[in-house]
Amino acid sequence: MAIDSFADLLSIYMRRIRASASGVATEIGLSREAVNNWRNGVSAPNVRSRDRVVACTRYLRLTESEANRLLSAAGFEPEFPLQAESVGAQPFAAFQDKVFAQLAQAVPYPISLLLSPAHWGQPPFRQELLQRARAQYGEGSVLHIQPPYSVSTAQADYFEAIGRQCGLGEVASDYEFESALERRLLAGERLFCLVSRFEQGTPALRETLAGILRSLSEMHSGRLHLLLCGGEALADLKYRSGDLSLLNIAQVNHWPDPSLDDLMQLARHRWPEHPWTGPVVAELQALGGGHPALFEEGLQWLVDQGLGNGMDMGHASSSALRTHLASSPRLWQTLLPLAQAPATRTRLRQLLQADDLGRARPYLQDDELRSLFWGNLIHVRGTGDAARLHWRCATIRDAGLMVLDSCSTD
Repeated sequence: MAIDSFADLLSIYMRRIRASASGVATEIGLSREAVNNWRNGVSAPNVRSRDRVVACTRYLRLTESEANRLLSAAGFEPEFPLQAESVGAQPFAAFQDKVFAQLAQAVPYPISLLLSPAHWGQPPFRQELLQRARAQYGEGSVLHIQPPYSVSTAQADYFEAIGRQCGLGEVASDYEFESALERRLLAGERLFCLVSRFEQGTPALRETLAGILRSLSEMHSGRLHLLLCGGEALADLKYRSGDLSLLNIAQVNHWPDPSLDDLMQLARHRWPEHPWTGPVVAELQALGGGHPALFEEGLQWLVDQGLGNGMDMGHASSSALRTHLASSPRLWQTLLPLAQAPATRTRLRQLLQADDLGRARPYLQDDELRSLFWGNLIHVRGTGDAARLHWRCATIRDAGLMVLDSCSTD
C-alpha cells in the first residue's frame, strides 16, 4: 500500500480552494517560506507542529477523513480516531458525510440548506448531525439554534433566546446578537451553526435571522459554516425572491428517501427484539413508499399482528396492511384540505388518476403539487432533465380516493 506524501496532499488540498502559501501561513502562524517548503517537499512538519497542521486542515476545509489523512502523512495521530468506525454505522451515514464534505469545501460562503418534508423532523437525526459537527469543528465551536415557536414573540425576546442557545451571554436585540457572534469570528474562531426548524416564528424574524447569518458569513469568509434546516418556508426564502433572496448563495440538499439498508437499521433500532427479515422490510418499503410515518405505523402493525418475528408476509397480510396504512391520519391531514374546496377537489382527483405528475423543479410553483410534495406524499424519481414527480406509492393514492369519497358523501 502506497504511503501518502504530505507535500502532495497539501498541494492538492491548497489547489482545491485556491489557497495561497501566505494565506495558509497567516492562518497557522508560520512564514510563507516554511509553508512553501512543506508544499514542495523541502521540509516536513516537526514533532511540535501538530497543532499547526490541525489548524491547516481547518483552514483548508478538509473533511474528517481528509484531515486524518493529512495528519497521518505528516506522521501524527489522527484528529478524528473514530471516523473510520462510525462510517455506515447509522442510517443515512453516507448522506450526512456528503453534506459535511460539501460544507467544508464550499467557497467562498459555506452556507447549506437541508430541506426535509413532513414527518422526517427538521432536521432528521439532529443529534447525529451535531455529533459529526463537534468531531469536525470542535465541541466549543458548534452552535445550535432553534428559534422560538411562538409567533407572538417580540424581536428582543426572540434574539435573547437565540443568544442564550449560542452561549453568547446577555443579548437584548438583533444587533447585540450579531455583534456578540461577530466578536467570536473576529477573535479568529471557525464556527459551525446548525439552525433547527428554521421556519418557526414569524416570517419577519426568520428573514432577520437569515440576513444576520448571511451577512456574517460574507464578511468572515470561511469562518462561519451554516447548516439551516427546514421545509417549505425555508425553500420559499431561497427561491421566491430570486437573486434578491437572503439565501440565494446557499447550496441545497434534500433529505433522501431511505434505502432498504436504512430501513433495516431503523427497524432493528426501533424493535431490536424482533429478527426483521429483508423480504418483510422490503414489502413494507413498497407499501409505504419510503414514507417515514407509514414505515413506523407498518412496523407497529406487524408487531401487533405477530408478524415481526422473522415471518414473511403473505398476500392476505400485505393487503390488510395496505388498507390499514391508507387510513393513516398522517396522510389524511395533508389530503383533506385539498379535497374540501370544489376547485382543489377536482384537481386532486385528476392528480390521483395520473401515474406521472410532471417534471420536477427546484421550486414547485403549482400550489397543489407543492402541498403534496412538502406533505411527503409525492417525491422525485430520476435526476437532471429526467427528474419527474410521482406518488410515493399506491397506498397513498388509495388514501386520496378514500378522502375524496368521504367528502362527497358528507
